[in-house]
Amino acid sequence: MWEKLAMIVVFFCVVIGVGVYTRRHASTVDGFVLGGRNVGPWLSAFAFGTSYFSAVIFVGYAGQFGWKFGISAVWIGIGNAVLGSLLAWWVLGPRTREMTQRLKAATMPEFFGKRYRSRALRIASAAIIFVFLIPYTASVYNGLSRLFTMAFGVPYEVCVIVMAVVTCVYVVLGGYMATVVNDFLQGLVMLAGIVAVVAAVLADNGGASQAIVALSQVPAEGTSLQGAFTSMFGPDLVNLVAVVILTSLGTWGLPQMVQKFYAIKSGPAVKQGAIISTLFAFVVAGGSYFLGGFGRLYAYQIAYNGATPVFDSIVPTMLSNLPDLLVGLVVVLVLSASMSTLSSLVLTSSSVLTLDLLKGNVVKKMSEAQSLGWMRGLVVVFVTISAAIALVQYHSTITFIAQLMGISWGALAGAFLGPLFWGLFSNRVSKAGVWASFACGVGLTVGNMVVPFLGSSIVAGAVAMFVSLAVVPLVSLVTPAVPFEVAPPSGAGAIDREYRAELAATDTPAFDSEAPLEKL
Repeated sequence: MWEKLAMIVVFFCVVIGVGVYTRRHASTVDGFVLGGRNVGPWLSAFAFGTSYFSAVIFVGYAGQFGWKFGISAVWIGIGNAVLGSLLAWWVLGPRTREMTQRLKAATMPEFFGKRYRSRALRIASAAIIFVFLIPYTASVYNGLSRLFTMAFGVPYEVCVIVMAVVTCVYVVLGGYMATVVNDFLQGLVMLAGIVAVVAAVLADNGGASQAIVALSQVPAEGTSLQGAFTSMFGPDLVNLVAVVILTSLGTWGLPQMVQKFYAIKSGPAVKQGAIISTLFAFVVAGGSYFLGGFGRLYAYQIAYNGATPVFDSIVPTMLSNLPDLLVGLVVVLVLSASMSTLSSLVLTSSSVLTLDLLKGNVVKKMSEAQSLGWMRGLVVVFVTISAAIALVQYHSTITFIAQLMGISWGALAGAFLGPLFWGLFSNRVSKAGVWASFACGVGLTVGNMVVPFLGSSIVAGAVAMFVSLAVVPLVSLVTPAVPFEVAPPSGAGAIDREYRAELAATDTPAFDSEAPLEKL
């Protein structure tokens, strides 16, 4: 117990120390939100990966989908690496960085507002982000706290409060740079930890060959396929594909993920970051789902709700028999993943609320110092709200982490994927197309939550993303497009003229078209 506690104390000291060390980078709005747009490929790639994979993946999704699909759940990790990481960096990375710098956009709502010249779109997207990031944040608390309860016997409420306080401290102190530096250190722990855990669980079951043999003898419900849980595509290919789409394509429309492309420092860094991020995803996501695929071997040890397994208990049960030192490493692993995801979520939410909802709308004139104060204060508010919801959720009927994440990812990516993608690559997008995507993404997800006409939140989220990609160009064909030069203008003078035109159209009425560009 003392060894495990010592590892946790050292971890907390390191993350808070990083917050103190990086506080000088958080003295301006641009520094607090984006690290001055000068973050290197290693920090950016690890920030992307650790924001992507948290206790939601390691505990919730690995447990639930490993149980349902067996070894074929590894396809989810492969999809996360190829579609969710590599292609996201290759396709979105360079364009997002270039266009957000041209428009001087620090958040996704600000990009929508300036790209489509609409203050209403900016406000609406900010409201969607605030509302639907909360359930995702609550799910991060949930998965982490279950592991703490398994390892230390600490009450759930204590875990939530401690995690909330530590996150507040280092994000308030160092902003974006504190999160990415901590993400890098935490990512190293995740890489080492997942390899050690997979090896230990396989050894606990007689080695890889013996574990696969044992799993092949477990019958699968609803199919006559022999050895379904060790087959290439598992017992339920349709739902497996839906999970791959939700967890992989979803990163293309999530504000906390896309924001990593705003802050990276150069074109070559984007290419390097793509490779690093992909390799990270192969190890962490692939390893997590591979581990979860053996969950059926622990069928007589896990908790049940009637005849239904408590999916969030599967991975903690698999780890409960490991040596104390390795259990401590697992707790630090999941703590690392969860803290990095939580810090990214709260930073995204606080910056969106301050810059896109309050500034210019509620507070008409907000100085840079006031903006920083508001963002720091809202970090605390957002963490407090999400922690409170996590505590309420723990005793409610929504008991599975995957449900919360599916609702959040489905609504956000379903609303934003189409407007972001087409906004980066086409000048034939209309405001009506963007509004249609917002309505479909939120409507499908919330509607399915009330009346599950599409089945699970996973399927609803995947459908919402495809609808978003389709509805934006279709509606834009019959409605007036917002004129915009998508390709970079040639020459500094052209860049200056376009930037001035965007500011004149979207910013304050007192815009001075003759002022020096650097003052704008």
